[in-house]
Amino acid sequence: MKLVLLCLYFAVLIGIGLYCRKHVKDVDGFVLGGRAVGPWLTAFAYGTSYFSAVVFIGYAGQFGWKYGIAATWAGIGNALIGSLLAWFMLGRRTRIMSRHLDSATMPQFFEKRFGAPSLKIGASVIIFIFMIPYTASLYNGLSRLFGMAFSIDYSACILLMAALTAVYVIAGGYMATAINDFLQGIIMLIGIVAVIAAVLASKGGFMAALDGLARVTDESVAATPGIFASFFGPDPVNLLFVVILTSLGTWGLPQMVQKFYAIKDEQAIQKGTVISTLFAIVVAGGCYFLGGFGRLFSDQVNVAAEGFDSIIPTMLSGLSAGMIALIVILVLSASMSTLSSLVIVSSSTLTLDLIRDNFAKGMSERRQIFLMRLLIVVFVAISAILAMVQYKSSVNFIAQLMGVSWGAMAGAFLAPFLYSLYFKNVTTAACWSCFVFGVSLMTANIFFRPEFPSLLQSPINSGVVAMLAGLVIVPVVSALTTKPAKDLVESAFSCYEEKIWVPRRTALENNEG
Repeated sequence: MKLVLLCLYFAVLIGIGLYCRKHVKDVDGFVLGGRAVGPWLTAFAYGTSYFSAVVFIGYAGQFGWKYGIAATWAGIGNALIGSLLAWFMLGRRTRIMSRHLDSATMPQFFEKRFGAPSLKIGASVIIFIFMIPYTASLYNGLSRLFGMAFSIDYSACILLMAALTAVYVIAGGYMATAINDFLQGIIMLIGIVAVIAAVLASKGGFMAALDGLARVTDESVAATPGIFASFFGPDPVNLLFVVILTSLGTWGLPQMVQKFYAIKDEQAIQKGTVISTLFAIVVAGGCYFLGGFGRLFSDQVNVAAEGFDSIIPTMLSGLSAGMIALIVILVLSASMSTLSSLVIVSSSTLTLDLIRDNFAKGMSERRQIFLMRLLIVVFVAISAILAMVQYKSSVNFIAQLMGVSWGAMAGAFLAPFLYSLYFKNVTTAACWSCFVFGVSLMTANIFFRPEFPSLLQSPINSGVVAMLAGLVIVPVVSALTTKPAKDLVESAFSCYEEKIWVPRRTALENNEG
């Protein structure tokens, strides 16, 4: 039964990829779906790229264990800050200015917005370096789940996931990814609700499970009775850092921001905002809520020996064969959707921003698409190899890889990108300052972690500091450095002043005078 469902699922994914192949006629079509993606596809693409096995297996397990039911705040933050506020603050302006500047990637945006090719190269290098460990982190949780359900070797799981993702992304580009994301999103919505219901039922229902959680004590964490069933949990400060990184961090991640480049129109933005937020409430809120009950299974899991990534698989191991099949497809969907988004961003960035513009000027669109497809294979292969190496190394927790990648990219890009959409006086020097600070802090956290203050030894906490510091660095450095050329800035911001006709239901006419 499980194998039949998986084979059917794989066939559908590949079929969609082959179907979308005929629509890939140029670079814009391969990378952005021709900037004509509707609200449902865009919203689901945003949500499924946001939430993967990193969240379901890694973050939900680790933070549910540490903070109890209070971990649900991370899911709420993901919905309100990472989805609702992100769409409201970035969606419309990103779509308008990126099209006006004819930019298909974040590095291209920085180059054309500031007239600085060096920014494009710098941003491309950062994406190339820090996207790979994030990609590698996706395999770990999925492979643990496959091992539980099918007793399949870890390496075989990695190769299967990598090969399937590469096939449909190579064939159909962004549109195939978006359509498959929609399908995978539906599976995630149904799956997470069913999984929560099944796990709570195995513990006597919600109230019985909550009562059991309130009786759990752990002197090493907190001696307060009922702390794991409380509103803010045993460590609200570190929980706040988790909420900020996983919510605000999406504003600076290239694979998330790029979804706004492809939006079709104003109506798609309005609907997409609502759909994306509701999706996040169910999926992210559900994942962290489920993880909050992890300590009810403490008699079945040895966190010290097996790591936090084993918590969720252990919680699910006692469910029926049919439910495990649904869970496997759920996590597979979450992981493959995120992986596809990451590799298409990585390959397009390397092709368009580094190779084409610096080493192969005049490259035809056909050759650009071929090179992007080739690089997708390269990125998938590198991340798969890194995932297998990581499995045998000292970096055992998914959250570590995720935290380093998110912290570096969001720390480098969030503030420059956000400010450049709203303010004219942002300077190239300010962008570089943010790039250098974010990357340097996270790199130092990798190699000199024991020397950091205790609060910042966590890559998650350091990532939050990198992001928040950037929000200060950019305006301060901009005020102290040479202002950008006025004609360049006015040209970039002229797109917001362009007059368009809208229905009367959208804007009332002015009858004064």
